[in-house]
Amino acid sequence: MLVRMQMLRSKAPLRISFAGGGTDVSPYPEERGGAVLNCTIDKFAYATLEAELKPRGGTTVESLDFDLKANYARPSDLVYNGELDLVKAALRVLRPPGTSEAPDECLRLFLHSDAPPGTGLGGSSAMCVAIVGAFQHYLKQAWTSYEVAELAYRIERSELGITGGRQDQYAASFGGFNFIEFLGDRTIVNPLKIRPEVANELAYRMLLAYTGGGHFSNELLDRQQRGYTEKRKDTVEALDATKRLAIEMKNELLRGNIDEMGQLLDEGWQLKKRFAEGISNPQVDALYDKARAAGALGGKLVGAGGGGFILLFCDFARRAQVARAVQDAGGRVTEFSLEPSGLQTWSVRSGSPPSSIGARAAGSSSDRASSISV
Repeated sequence: MLVRMQMLRSKAPLRISFAGGGTDVSPYPEERGGAVLNCTIDKFAYATLEAELKPRGGTTVESLDFDLKANYARPSDLVYNGELDLVKAALRVLRPPGTSEAPDECLRLFLHSDAPPGTGLGGSSAMCVAIVGAFQHYLKQAWTSYEVAELAYRIERSELGITGGRQDQYAASFGGFNFIEFLGDRTIVNPLKIRPEVANELAYRMLLAYTGGGHFSNELLDRQQRGYTEKRKDTVEALDATKRLAIEMKNELLRGNIDEMGQLLDEGWQLKKRFAEGISNPQVDALYDKARAAGALGGKLVGAGGGGFILLFCDFARRAQVARAVQDAGGRVTEFSLEPSGLQTWSVRSGSPPSSIGARAAGSSSDRASSISV
């Protein structure tokens, strides 16, 4: 007889990066210290975890984004072959098949995201954080927001070997506006208390558009890493200037100087294109130029580069013209709102209303003012 156990759901927000992206990619932060400014938006990665008791346990995974379904009954099934590798890495770290105390326990993991994979909004890291959050409550672990982010980082970077930084995991775990410092072996999350009128004006003047296609962040970030480790002057100077720009933008935002955001975003975009070859392309450049001509004060691709979503900051009276120019150039405007919360997880029990088991997956609010060694 099949016995159904509790069902857990979790969601982690995607993010937009304003400044500092790239300075969180090793070995730059370990050697020179990195800093990023980002905020989360109301686009999410979702994970549902359901446990059942039935013969021949294992873990079944369904991905709506990739239209894939797979079953992993033994540790030997978790072979990285380009199919659901992120999930396999998470299972290797969090719960390899065959390690359950109940051998007949079968897990079902259902995943989907509000944004296409590889589009620059930190979607893979948000999905990893959502998976960690679901397992956190399934395993009854009292992980902090820092520990959730570091587990997600370990899964992506150490276990799976995907090149990248740390900001995406921390943004998804903590949520809201954050200035995040990467100082050697420590990460410090500084939550920013943005006045409501400033946040509202900022949201009104930003425009997010999908430029088409995805980006190949691994390849681009590998080039950036090589440029830095070889101490190429242009790469090192651009990364240093990007870190200073993140600090400047954070200060202007706290002062409520919204008009400075557009100029600083443009400065950041020009610096970002110096990190490595391939950060931009003719299609993105043409769209950006048309947006600027229509009234955008600045903008940037929000991921590693090469495509995906572009963030534009507009003159308040010309946002509609910018949107039309972007669409005429082949972009697709995506509506969004700012999201103040990070990872959230709740339980759903059969025959009873949903019950919250933590507005955040990571415990107390004291997490947000401290640091963790990595």
